[in-house]
Parts: sequence; C-alpha cells; structure tokens
Amino acid sequence: MNANSQSVAAAQLMHFEDQILEQGDLISKKLHLLSMQRFPPNAKKTLRPFSLSEVAQYLGVSQSTLKKLHLEGKGPIPQTSSSGRRSYTAEQMVELRQYLDQHGRSETKNYVPHRRKGEKLQVIAVVNFKGGSGKTTTAAHLGQYMALTGHRVLAIDLDPQASLSSLHGFQPELDMSLSLYEAIRYDESRRPISDIIQSTNFPGLDIVPANLELQEFEYDTPLAMTDKSSNAGKTFFTRISRAIAAVDDRYDVVVIDCPPQLGYLTITALTAATSVLVTIHPQMLDVMSMGQFLLMLGGILKPIREAGAEVNLEWYRYLITRYEPMDVPQAQMVGFMQTLFHQFVLKNHMLKSTAVSDAGITKQTLYEVDKSQMTRATYERAMESLNAVNAEIAGLVHQSWGR
Repeated sequence: MNANSQSVAAAQLMHFEDQILEQGDLISKKLHLLSMQRFPPNAKKTLRPFSLSEVAQYLGVSQSTLKKLHLEGKGPIPQTSSSGRRSYTAEQMVELRQYLDQHGRSETKNYVPHRRKGEKLQVIAVVNFKGGSGKTTTAAHLGQYMALTGHRVLAIDLDPQASLSSLHGFQPELDMSLSLYEAIRYDESRRPISDIIQSTNFPGLDIVPANLELQEFEYDTPLAMTDKSSNAGKTFFTRISRAIAAVDDRYDVVVIDCPPQLGYLTITALTAATSVLVTIHPQMLDVMSMGQFLLMLGGILKPIREAGAEVNLEWYRYLITRYEPMDVPQAQMVGFMQTLFHQFVLKNHMLKSTAVSDAGITKQTLYEVDKSQMTRATYERAMESLNAVNAEIAGLVHQSWGR
C-alpha cells in the first residue's frame, strides 16, 4: 500500500468533524506560509499612484485644469515619468481636493462633498442570501470609490468569512484584529466601535474588520432574548445603529458587507441601514433564490417593526452583477427584472470581467491594481462599468441629502 492509499484509509477511520478540523488546520497553515511571503509581519498595504486622467475624473475637473495648477506651482507637485506623464498619490488627491475647494469653489461645484449640517449619515447595507453574487466585490469597490471621490467612509465587514477585510490587507487569523462583535456583544466586555476601527491604504476609508467571532452574535442573541433580567435581547436590532451613532460625526457614508444568510447580524444591519443594495446575478436559480430571500426578509421585518425597530429606508436598489450582455438568457432575465421592478433596478450593471477576478487573486481591487498588469481593453471596460455603477449609487446618496 502506497503512502497516498494509507492516508486515504486513515481518513476513512476519522470522524467527519475530526477530518474537517485537520484539513482546516492544514489550509490555515499553508495560507499562513503564503501570506508571510507576500505580506511579511507588520506589513501594510500600499496604494499605486493615480494617472492625471483618473485624478481629473475623481476630482471632477479637466486634465488641463490640473496641468495648469502644476505649471503655476499650485497644489501638490505630481510625480512625472521620463515620458512626461504626471501622476498623483491618493494623499495628494486629498490635498488637491482641499486646494480646489478653497480656491476654485463655485455655487455649482463642491470639491469636498462631506455631509453638511442637517444631512444624515448614509448607511448602505449590501445584501444577498446567496453566495457568489458579487456582494463583497460590490461593497469593497463602492467604499473605495466613495473615498476616492472625497467622502469620509467607514466599511464594516459583517461576514465572519472576512473577505472584505482580506481585500483591505487584514488577516484575522494572523493579525488578531477585532471585529464588530466587540461593539455589539451583550456582556460587560463590550467595547466602543472607535476601539475597533482601522485605517486602510485609501485616505478617507476606514474599516471594521471581521473574524469568526462575529458568528457568536448569532448564538448569543437567542439567549439574550430569553434573559428576563435584561431587555437587551428584545431590542437586539438596535445594537449596530447604536454602535455607529458613537462615530456619526466622523463619516459621511457607512458601507456594510452583510453575511450571505438571513440571521441576526443581517437583520441588525438592515435596521441600522438608511439604504439597501441587493446584488443579484441574472440567472434563473439566483433570481428564484432572491425571491425567497425577499419573502423571508419581509416576513421577519414585519414583527421586528412591531417590536419597535425603525426600518425607514431612503432608497433600496437591485444591482445586476457579473453580467454578460452577450448571454441571451442573462439579458432576458435583466429585462424581466426591469419590467417587474422598474426604477428599483440600477440603470448601470456590473459587468463580469476577468480584470476584477484577476485583481482579486492578489487581494486587490480594480482601484488598486496597476493597469499595466492587465489587457488594456479588458481593464478599461471593467473600470468603466464599475465607475458607472458607483457614480449612480453616489448620486442616490447625494439625493438623500437633498443635493
């Protein structure tokens, strides 16, 4: 009997739970080695410089305006390549935005789009009952886009699998970062959310990472609801909104990446939200699953509202993700959804692109990856789709502020 046959025979003698514990440990150790090679201890994610055209787009000015500022010695000094191409760091974009706001402001143009007095913090919950709908990819790119366009953003990873955290350079199994669980737990160990917030490589974007401990909230809540000595469990749905309220003045937008299940975490996020984004892959099984999700969600939220929860959304939209326009069944499904839900479906769709998946292999988003590493046409097509979707969502946020 060879070594491989022996290992298979040994595995057959083990209980299922022992097998998966052993295999889970093996995966963690191997990934740890890979992570140590790519992300040494205490390493921080960096961010590439942005081209003149990108900076102009995010600031909402022309390239000639930026060139003129540089020639006149105003604002930060860009990096200039040997071929004369100018680029700015993300930090320099913030400086440029502040300079333009002070020296180039007009009645129709606001370069620093922070919340004004009387404008409510926008909390966007990104949800789907089914995995693989592009939920985390959507949340990551939305948060980064809002930061690049001058908003103060807090991303909250509410999925115990911590994919959003991983995209931003956090490795819960290695760096022992705390999760939102610490701010919403029921015992005396609860901590303020300000203790948990971490900065990212994007200026203006902070994050509350996730870890497996988040799952404890799903087990703690039913126990807290039966605790006669406290009302905390009966009002579990207020815990995230109360945590966020403590840092309300620090942010314009909060983006919550919800877990792909309809549990207490998702319900608590939805009652904290001012808006909801439902990601949907336009295929029959996915749309059927979404229909069941909506029926279950509605059935749960009704009694929650009667118990005192405020589910007052300013808007909600369906976002078509991983869309292939040349796929006839997909195109038909998109038409079907648009016929049914009209204005509730975002006009722009997130196209399926190898550029997004290729960037993800190196734990990067499309906003981080260098265009030179990809096929130019593929990158530009994906970026155009991404920016169109995020700009539409940003427009809904500004509309909520009455702008």
